[in-house]
Order: sequence, then structure tokens, then C-alpha cells
Amino acid sequence: MSDSIVIIPTYNEKENIRAIIEAVFKLPRHFDVLIIDDNSPDKTADIVKELQSIFPDSLYMIQREGKLGLGTAYITGFKWALERQYQYIFEMDADFSHNPQDLILLYQACVSDGADVAVGSRYKEGVNVVNWPMGRVLMSYFASKYVRFLTGMKIQDSTAGFVCYKRKVLETINLDKIKFKGYAFQVEMKYTAYCLGFKIKEVSIIFVNRVLGVSKMNSSIFREGVFGVTSMRIRQIFGGIKANK
Repeated sequence: MSDSIVIIPTYNEKENIRAIIEAVFKLPRHFDVLIIDDNSPDKTADIVKELQSIFPDSLYMIQREGKLGLGTAYITGFKWALERQYQYIFEMDADFSHNPQDLILLYQACVSDGADVAVGSRYKEGVNVVNWPMGRVLMSYFASKYVRFLTGMKIQDSTAGFVCYKRKVLETINLDKIKFKGYAFQVEMKYTAYCLGFKIKEVSIIFVNRVLGVSKMNSSIFREGVFGVTSMRIRQIFGGIKANK
């Protein structure tokens, strides 16, 4: 068993799931993988089950009854990982928009560079996004600027979904109090860690738009992110963010 687990939520990712799992297991450093599948109609889970026979001690899966949202998928995965004593817990997409090789950079940021949370950042050094429509690049970039302004976090890419958390961070955050399910989930997790005093370090990556499969992003998810950040900041001002007990 590795000290690290990569959580990958899936919904209709049959074109990518085999390749992304095999890519993680080919890395020079070993990471276990946990798939959270939301009852994908395209039978993504069947491919994972086939691979579990090849990687029985490294590949795990939780199957949920339906499409319940990105945030709840990660919360489910976080709790599963905490029950099993993993020390480094990662978020990663299934569609190769996050390069599996960069898992090692995030791991090193936490192990060697003193980070409690390592963020794979698209905007730390300019705009490192490939094959996104310009409208989506601008939407994402300025959303992160807005979050930075409103929250005071010194993070260029607060909406990033490629993250490594040290165990103690997820143990300290009250995961049952995380409100958002979509785009805002990523901001809420980072902001909560920031308010609790954890060190967040950005690691520059290149984000590549998916080639296979269909993006799950839509305008309602983005709106949740923009307006959710405002409500999150107001809650923090009046109620504060408290550590889990």
C-alpha cells in the first residue's frame, strides 16, 4: 500500500479511464488510485473492474447510484482515504487535462518544500492552458482573479482541480461542512485550508483540454463558483471557519 492515493471522479469516461489509470501506475513513484464512479451509463466502471484484476492492491473503486456532483465525489474519496491512513491525498481529472507525471511535482511540494496543500496551477507563470476556447480561458482566469481579490488568498489558480492535500489538512477541515458541489468546491476547500492556517503552494503545470469524451463544465457550475465565493466570504466574516474536532 502506498502512502499516496489519487482520487479520480468519473462519469462517462470510458475513452480515458484505462489509459489514465495505466499512466499513473507507470510512474517511477507508486500511487494508489481510487475511482469514484457516478453510475456512468457508458460502463466506465466495468473497465475499472477489469483493471482491478490486474492491480488488485493498488486500484480501488466506489460506485455511487447517480450523478451526485464533483464535490461530493471528492468528499466521499477523502473520507475513504482518511479511514485507510494515506498521508498524501490527490485530486485529478480522468481526461488527461492533468498530466499524471505532475503528480510527482505535487508530491514533492508537500514532502520536500513544506506545503500542506500543493496546487497544480495553470496561472502561476502566465496562462498555461492548451486547446481551450478563448472564452473559457478568460472565464477561468478572471474567476481566479476575482477569488484572489475577494478572499485575500495569494493563489493564482484557486479554481484548480489538480491538488495534493496532506492528511492533516483533511483531518482538520470539517468535510461535512463543505457546501459546494461544483466549480466552487475547489475554491471552498482551498479557502478553508487557508483560513485554518495551512501553507498552500502552487506548482506550475500545463493544462491540456480533453481530447476524448465530453466536458462536464457548464454555465450553472460556473455561476455557482462566482456567486458561491461571495457567500462563502460573507459566512467566514460573520461566522468564521472552525477546525474539525
